[in-house]
Amino acid sequence: MENHIAYEKVRNRECDFIVEYRFFSGEEGGRKTGNPIQGYRSDFMYSGDENLKKLWMIWPEFLDNENNIILDKTIRVPTSGKAKMWILNETLYELHRERIKIGLKGFFMEGPHKVAECEVIEIVNLSLK
Repeated sequence: MENHIAYEKVRNRECDFIVEYRFFSGEEGGRKTGNPIQGYRSDFMYSGDENLKKLWMIWPEFLDNENNIILDKTIRVPTSGKAKMWILNETLYELHRERIKIGLKGFFMEGPHKVAECEVIEIVNLSLK
């Protein structure tokens, strides 16, 4: 088994916010290769920004049914569930703090393709900066 190293250990802080997500099926325009494994580095797009085509480096870290980080990188993550979200460029915290609120909707993106939808359910580290 190949293990994922929790981003909290790597980045020496807590995640920025938590979402509930759902990957789109292939028929909905989602991934053709099935769900990703932990360590997946999609971009993030705010709902409503489709015309702007503006993507952000905000990575998901997927949780299991008990809200523990999935550490096994050999299995695919669930089609829906919760994920901790990590803003990679910390110089953009102020911009994201203005936009990210409970109930905000967004998307996991692979290039120009929406592959999952998500909704913010908890603000964590972002409220502390």
